[in-house]
Order: sequence, then C-alpha cells, then structure tokens
Amino acid sequence: MMNLGGPASLNKVYDFLCRLFSDREIIKLPFQKLAGPLLARRRTGHVQEQYAAIGGGSPILKWTNAQGEAMCKRLDELSPGTAPHKHLVAFRYAEPLTADALSTLSSSGITCAVAFTQYPQYSCTTTGSSLNELYRRIVASSKHVQNVSWSLIDRWSGNELLAKAFAKLIEEELKQYPEDKRAQVVLVFSAHSIPHRVVDCGDPYPAEVANTVHCVMQQLGHANPYRLVWQSKVGPLPWLGPKTWDSLVGLAKHGNKDAILIPIAFTSDHIETLYELDQTYMKDANEKLGMNVRRCKALNTEPIFIEALAQIVHAHLKSGDLSSKQYPLRCPGCTNEDCQRARDFFLSSDGQHH
Repeated sequence: MMNLGGPASLNKVYDFLCRLFSDREIIKLPFQKLAGPLLARRRTGHVQEQYAAIGGGSPILKWTNAQGEAMCKRLDELSPGTAPHKHLVAFRYAEPLTADALSTLSSSGITCAVAFTQYPQYSCTTTGSSLNELYRRIVASSKHVQNVSWSLIDRWSGNELLAKAFAKLIEEELKQYPEDKRAQVVLVFSAHSIPHRVVDCGDPYPAEVANTVHCVMQQLGHANPYRLVWQSKVGPLPWLGPKTWDSLVGLAKHGNKDAILIPIAFTSDHIETLYELDQTYMKDANEKLGMNVRRCKALNTEPIFIEALAQIVHAHLKSGDLSSKQYPLRCPGCTNEDCQRARDFFLSSDGQHH
C-alpha cells in the first residue's frame, strides 16, 4: 500500500522533508542535492508546529494499517483461493519506506505482490514517483525480492464504491445544515495541487481528480453546486489553481456562505486535512469571512471505502492484468528515463517470475 507518508513524531519531520525536497519527480530545484536538505532545514520548525497542533505526528500510518488489515480480512472472504492476504505499507518519504517494505517482503517468503497505490488519482509526482522508487529498490535488493511476481493497481479514480463512500460522508455533513438551506450548500472539492510544469508535460492527475468529482456528484444526483479547487502549494513556481483559500474568499464575497470542504484526493486523515483544512481554511473562513464551512470526514475506515479497497484488489487479481491500460503510456513531455525503466520492468518478464 503505497502513499506519501508523514512523520510519526516531531523529531522525524526533518528527515521527511529532506526526502520530499530531494525528490526531483515532485519538486525540481537547482543544485537539488544541496538545496533540498537546506530547504528542509529552513522549513522544519514551521512544519513541526503544524504537526504539534494535530497531536505531535501524522496519523497516516495508523490509518493505512487499519485500512490494510480490514481490506485483507474482507479479501480473504472474497478470494479464498488467493488467501491469506497480507498488507505492507510503503511510504515514499517517511518510515516505513519502500526499502523497509521490501525487506519485510523478503523475510516473509511472499512470491506474489501487488503494488497498490493509495492515491486514487494517478500523478507522476505521487504514484509515478512511488513506482519508480519501487523499481529502483527491487533492482538493488536481494535475489528473493527480485524473484517476486509484481502487478500494479496504479489508479482507481472512477471506482463506484469510492464515489459512494465520499457521497455518504458528504450527505452526513449536509444534514448538519438547515433543511431549507441544504440544496444551496457549495461542495468544495479540495485536492493536493501539483506544479504547472508537470501538468504541461501531460500528467493525467487533473483529469483523474475531475473524474472522481464527477462520479461523486453522480452519486449525489448533482443536488448541490460544486467546485474543484487545489491546496498545499509548495515553493515559488506556479501550481494548479484556484487555491482552496482564495476560492473560499471568492465564495464569501459572492454571498455563498455555506460550504463543505471535501478532501477528494486523500484517503485518510493527515496534516492536509487535520491542520490545513480544519485549523487554517475552515477556521479562518468561519471566523474571518463569516461563513458556515464544515469539513467532510476523511475516508479512513468507512466501511464502504474498505469494501472498495477489497473489491479493487479482488477484481485486479481475477483480471490477471499487470497494470491499468494507462500505465504503459508515458506523459508526452516526459524526460525521466526511470519512468520508462520502471514500465519495462513491471510490464515484462523481469517483473514476472511465476
């Protein structure tokens, strides 16, 4: 189960940021080997304050393990022929890292593994980076890990159960508004932004996030007005907009005071929901803009979402597919040769040994 990860404690924040800012697949800096650690050092204190405000560390590992355990329990029921199922966590920038997951894999004797992204919407900056790192670590690892058969679940933005889970949680939040106002509440779908240079290379992420939003609105019968906005910009370069906060300011200015923030690209609570959405945007919108903004709960261990995870893996195992139809296609503007090497590995006999 691959995801970005988050520092489990305040003393892990620098290591997390250093790995993040050193990854050229998400952020490109001049003299990155020097600039990445320097930028991480400059931001550590500020980011530590944010993690302190949500309890002293990220809960993403706790939630990912809870999701994985529940998913595997359901998978054992759905697919006894491939049971028992075991989940491993592979975070890109925090422990347990990809190398840690592969070490556990090596000692467990597992011969068949599915790299299951926990980003429903594919981006080269997230799932792409995680798969490239997985490829690099496999090639550099022990012979046993190299003999594992791999397949990929690399995107699932249009999954019906995913949309139903979001729709259920949105409907629960809508009930907190007076009945005569519910139909006018604006649904603000907030996703993590990415740099414009990545979009301009042909990254499918904006379209895939929009697909999830469309599927959720279908489940809701298009009963409310909505917008897709973007959060968590880092650095001076232009990123995808409009920004979440700017959008709330605009809604208030136009008289739309009731809104629900929906973390549409996240599958569990972490700093982007618990701090950025809750303690910054929602708090400031209510206190400074006179709005009535609520935040839709994160998916976490919502039963419909757990069923989605299990059904996605079950369907994948039944299909025999190595990846989605989209994964073999590189972005038209891609210049990262690891993207091709990873595809060559996972989609050829090198990644298939049984």
